Amino acid sequence: MSLKLYLLRHGETTYSRTGGYCGDLDAELTANGEKMAAAFASAHSDIAWDAIFVSPMKRTIATATPLCEAIGVEMQLCDGLRELRYGKWEGLTNEFVKENYSEDYLRWLTEPAWNPPTRGETAVQLASRASLAVARIQEKHPSGNVLIVSHKATIRVILCGLLGIDMGRYRDRIDVPAASLSVVQFGALGPMLKVLGDRSFMDDDLRSLAGT
Repeated sequence: MSLKLYLLRHGETTYSRTGGYCGDLDAELTANGEKMAAAFASAHSDIAWDAIFVSPMKRTIATATPLCEAIGVEMQLCDGLRELRYGKWEGLTNEFVKENYSEDYLRWLTEPAWNPPTRGETAVQLASRASLAVARIQEKHPSGNVLIVSHKATIRVILCGLLGIDMGRYRDRIDVPAASLSVVQFGALGPMLKVLGDRSFMDDDLRSLAGT
């Protein structure tokens, strides 16, 4: 049996609902975000989970908690799975950033791999720590089912690294709405994307809340 890596984005927060930048900010789940986490746990508790690795933020811990409690597996916190650090943009809306940090915003929009948000982190820097975290997970769990609970940019960047997609296009090629699940199967020829951004485990009302 090969490794099957499940990548779950955290449930809805106020920032994911409004489109505000939230990396280092330790936002909590909304009531809908909590329902998303519960729906994921209900739909996936019958999988034989070997390990659950979680970014050490309130929103990711709260997303992983219902599943961990249901199956009796302790989550392992992993700092490398944190979200992109947005620097001076933390907590701000996209419209405010475009108006007040226009030069940095345009550079980031054009080539986010090498241009960071103002005093923030580049995608290359994020990829360096996230890929190391994934490599350590692969080394520890060469087979079985492993869940990663992380963030939008982090999951996008991890998928770009695994699938050979230009890191500078992570925002343009991959979409992972709030509480969506992506799955990568590792085989003889390398990683294969099996599922991207799945939210079918939610009811229609929750699924309509795409999140940013």
